[in-house]
Amino acid sequence: MTARLFVVEDDDDHRAALCDLMQAAGHVATGFASAAAALAALTDPPDLILTDLRMPGMDGLGLLRAIRTLPLDLPVVLLTGHGDIGHAVQAIRAGAEDFLEKPYDAAHLIAVVARALSARATRAEVGRLQQVLAERAEVTLLGQSRAIRALRDRIAALAPLDVDVVISGETGTGKELAARALHAGGPRADGPFVAINCAALPDGMAEFILFGHAAGAFPGATTARAGKLEAAHGGTLMLDEVESMPPPVQAKLLRALQDRSVERLGENGLRPLDLRVIATTKADLRDAPDFRPDLYFRLAGADLRTPPLREAGEDIPLIFAHYAQLAARRYGRPDPVVPFALEQQLKRRAWPGNVRELKAAAEAHALGLFAPAATDDTGLPEGTLAERVAAFEAREIAAALDRHRDNTLRAAEKLGLPRRTLNDKMRRYGLT
Repeated sequence: MTARLFVVEDDDDHRAALCDLMQAAGHVATGFASAAAALAALTDPPDLILTDLRMPGMDGLGLLRAIRTLPLDLPVVLLTGHGDIGHAVQAIRAGAEDFLEKPYDAAHLIAVVARALSARATRAEVGRLQQVLAERAEVTLLGQSRAIRALRDRIAALAPLDVDVVISGETGTGKELAARALHAGGPRADGPFVAINCAALPDGMAEFILFGHAAGAFPGATTARAGKLEAAHGGTLMLDEVESMPPPVQAKLLRALQDRSVERLGENGLRPLDLRVIATTKADLRDAPDFRPDLYFRLAGADLRTPPLREAGEDIPLIFAHYAQLAARRYGRPDPVVPFALEQQLKRRAWPGNVRELKAAAEAHALGLFAPAATDDTGLPEGTLAERVAAFEAREIAAALDRHRDNTLRAAEKLGLPRRTLNDKMRRYGLT
């Protein structure tokens, strides 16, 4: 992550060395001989300030306190001399991102700066997403990992098209969120979004619920009622867990989708339908024994896959922080802190329940009730050795692709693999 840094140090040689070190790490560093000079330059604020604690005039602590009076999310990292730990503790309480005691290790300093910049980027992204949710109430897919960017690109490409879509993915990967994003980005966004869980349809009632009925169609039907297909007219119908739909209902649904019309039970006339159908499934419908192939091909004008959380590892702290803040505000609690150590534990966990499990953990964290399992050090799912090795390999490949922004050549070099081998593994693990 390349960033603009202010380096504040009254010693000319030390300031020059710090600037050289930060620039060697890929940042753009500007040196200042005094805190007052750095403060005056905040009309064009940097991404981070690295400052000595002891300086003539305004010291590093004074600079920090002055910065905290400004409407800026500007991380400050302090460098302290021996015996300044008491002041360093004051600085942390005043809002410093971190401090290092001199003499410091150059690699450690670079890592601290990278961590502070990452935390700032996470806060900025969470704030942006919450602003979007608060002001426009739009559907937002959180994250900047390769897997999430690919999903957003696919949704952006499909949303404007008048085509039905099948969304597949593991439990808890946000299939309904993806469906709502397709609806929100399409030409029927102003129409209704009607969701129905096919696995929860009562026995013998599925046809009535989907297609509606006329008055007197069956005992107790005193009034006519529109079904879910009609309710979605002008908008989108989401068929959740569509693989669970009873086979007799599948045949009638196929006819309705082919003709784009519906016949209520007990009526002879057809009612036109203008709707988009999005089916979600955790199974491969092409191999589902009780699912009609012709219905699959009718529904699958296009397909979409929601990635499991393990493929978006770098996004896990961001998503966790987002849901923790939402929960804290809902329960009237202060915004929770997600320490760096916790971020690393979160990224190591397997999360078999995906985003749904992560959201529950984040809400527990907001209430002070979440503690990562001590036995979850590897973050790998249970299973055979081969399955655990494959899960580890898939996670590491996905992380390398994220770090190198999908550059497979650089990722292969970092992983010590021939590029062709990396491509083969990506196909094997569904990372293409």
